[in-house]
This record gives sequence, C-alpha cells and structure tokens, in this order.
Amino acid sequence: MKTALITGANRGIGLEFTRQYAADGWHVIACARNPETSTQLNELSAQYPGRVRIWRLDVADHQEMVSMSQALADASIDLLVNNAGVYPGSDANGFSNTDYDEWARVFRINTMAPLRMAEAFAGQISRSDLRTIANISSIMGSVSDNSSGGNYLYRSSKAALNMVVRSMAIDLKESGIISVAFHPGWVRTDMGGPNAAISAEQSVSGIRQVISDLTLSDSGKFLDYAGREMPW
Repeated sequence: MKTALITGANRGIGLEFTRQYAADGWHVIACARNPETSTQLNELSAQYPGRVRIWRLDVADHQEMVSMSQALADASIDLLVNNAGVYPGSDANGFSNTDYDEWARVFRINTMAPLRMAEAFAGQISRSDLRTIANISSIMGSVSDNSSGGNYLYRSSKAALNMVVRSMAIDLKESGIISVAFHPGWVRTDMGGPNAAISAEQSVSGIRQVISDLTLSDSGKFLDYAGREMPW
C-alpha cells in the first residue's frame, strides 16, 4: 500500500487529496492543526478505517515536524504533499501598509515549512517507490506573471517557495527524489472563494494525474493542475 503524507488536510485541497488517495486504496497520514474540530477529516477517517490516519501538526511549529518524523522513523512515504498555507488578510491593505510581523509568519508557513517537512522526511521518502514531493504553490508566485502588483506577503512567499523547490530538486537528485511546485488553479475553497473557476475535485484529480506521470527529469518544474509549465 502506497503512503501519502499531506499537510493542511482538514479542508479545501488538502482534504480533497486525502479523500481521493484514500478512495484509491492509499494509506494517508492527514495532518491538521486542530484534529478535534476537523469534522470532515474525521468523517473520512471513519469512512476509510485503517487508511486515513489523522496527525496533529501545526506547520508553524517546526519542532513538531521533527518530532513527527522521529515518531515515523520506520515509515516509507511515497508522496509528501506540502499543502498547508495561509493567505494573509493584511495583503488587502496594499503598499505602505505592510504588516511585517505577519509577513514573517506567512513566510514561516508558506515557504519555510515545506522545506522543513522535506528535510524531516527525506529519509522516509527516499526509501519509498514513488519518492515524490509535491508543493502547492500559486501562479501569484510567478514574477513574470505579476501585472497587477500588491499582495506582497503572499506573492513573495510563493515565489520563494518556487525557489526552494528548484533547489530541492538539485539537492535531492542523487536520492532519486522528485520535487515539483504546483499551481492548483483558482479553486473553490475557503481561500479561493465561491466564484473560483474550478472545484477542489477537478484540481486534485488533475494534479494526481500529473504526479503519477512524473519522472526525475521533471524535478524542479513549476506546473499547473493540467501539467502545463508555469512561468517563473
């Protein structure tokens, strides 16, 4: 049985990843900051007993990742999905109204946490069959696509994540680990809003298909949910 480790699994895209992989017979380690209030995730765990294991994890607390890795030292993890992230409300305040303390928090979650997870679980990933790290980024992290300005905190955190992904692809190549960044599309979630273009089911189905076709030569790429390369 293949194993996926998914952060931010309690809602939106993370919850849909959990649902789809569990339905396909995978063992899913589904991470949530507050499992006791994650109603839909608990329902999935009940629906797929033995397949969905809920793990309390706050990705802002990097020591929790280390402790989790130590507890799962003997595990084999085929796929790490670095999905957990935040979209700061303060970004709406625009130029000259930057909340610098919030910016540091956003970087800790959106940029540092994916790298910390990869560092913590590289051993477990390298011993698996698929050896893949999928990092949920955003087209808003594309420098060349930015024609509207603003959103300093979110844009910069995702642009930095893309650079982390490229560096991981180089550093983990000898271990046979694939590291890619994904633009999931504009998805109807709590973050994307009700007017977004596609559903979480469409986004995740597309990303899963792309993941299944990845080879080591794809490592370091920035792709969308349909497998198209995104501009840096």
